[in-house]
Amino acid sequence: MTEAPLRELVPAVIGVLVRRGADFASAEDAVQEALIKALDAWREEQPRDPKAWLISVAWRRFLDAARADKTRRERELTVEAAPAGELVPAEDDTLRLHFLCAHPALAPGSAVALTLRAVGGLTTKQIATAYLVPEATMAQRISRAKRRIAGARFDSPGDLATVLRVLYLVFNEGYGGDVDLAAEAIRLARQLAGLSGEPEAAGLLALMLLHHARRSSRTGRGGKLVPLAEQDRSCWDTGLIAEGVTILQTALSADRLGEYQAQAAIAALHADAPTAAETDWVQIVEWYDELLRLTGSPIVRLNRAVAVGEADGPRAGLAALADVDPALPRYPAVSAYLHERTGDLGLAAELYAEAARSATSLAERDHLTRQAARVRQERNVPPG
Repeated sequence: MTEAPLRELVPAVIGVLVRRGADFASAEDAVQEALIKALDAWREEQPRDPKAWLISVAWRRFLDAARADKTRRERELTVEAAPAGELVPAEDDTLRLHFLCAHPALAPGSAVALTLRAVGGLTTKQIATAYLVPEATMAQRISRAKRRIAGARFDSPGDLATVLRVLYLVFNEGYGGDVDLAAEAIRLARQLAGLSGEPEAAGLLALMLLHHARRSSRTGRGGKLVPLAEQDRSCWDTGLIAEGVTILQTALSADRLGEYQAQAAIAALHADAPTAAETDWVQIVEWYDELLRLTGSPIVRLNRAVAVGEADGPRAGLAALADVDPALPRYPAVSAYLHERTGDLGLAAELYAEAARSATSLAERDHLTRQAARVRQERNVPPG
């Protein structure tokens, strides 16, 4: 068995240990150690029932730890009473784990790390490598998170919106080290959508698939950023697009619109356009209106101004931009683009340069710097 399907078993195994009496933190530690042992022991031959094997090894590890801790002697006596030949229950605890790891008491970064470990089955080293931090730092973060939710009930209802935000944070990290976090987020979102049956969970999955379909076309040689309008659409994954659209249509049919469904609808309209020029910007503006109604987000208002500029012309876009806070990170770049389209190249060049100075990534800064240089050159070239 490869590592990926092995990780699929993690939530169920943790759930069994918790139902037998282990606390969440101890159960999660025991399962992680069982996973490491499995990767070594199963190289030549895997057991007939991998899940039962993991439960057995993790349970023994938990009992060993309990015996070593005198303060947990009473619980040890209780949990050791569980029948040795107990059948592995069919109940799936994955959904409960999603909610527990996205507990409102946790900071977003801690919730992400704990989700990747307890639900995703990744090792601390893998998570640390993906987030470009030392393993010891990530171990401390995960330990603090587990202590923070130590008293939380395993079967208490959770907040789906928080779980969805955590998965979207994972997705937006993209790729790091030997772990493709975007792919991992999609795997967990599939899991969540199937278990919860909620339209918003399906909406998030559709959004991830539609964005992921364009992954290979987003960057050029040397990591150069390629804007949506300039991407090679023949490189887009049509299979992922079709799947995302189908999932979205099913979610929308429930008539319980949420922000991820609205975002996915916008992404679907971009994916549906054969060329950038054929994009249905009027309908995209309508979806941004829905998204703004749902969230009131300043970022949504900023993106809507771009869509209005495409649908009704750059001056209409600038009018929409007047309602947006200029302190937003991407405001200068959007303003530069709209002013360039009105023909005000001097101001556009200044705004592109300003946007480059405040860019949060090297690729974005290089792109905006090139835009500023291009506009300056166009401004200085006399008409032919």
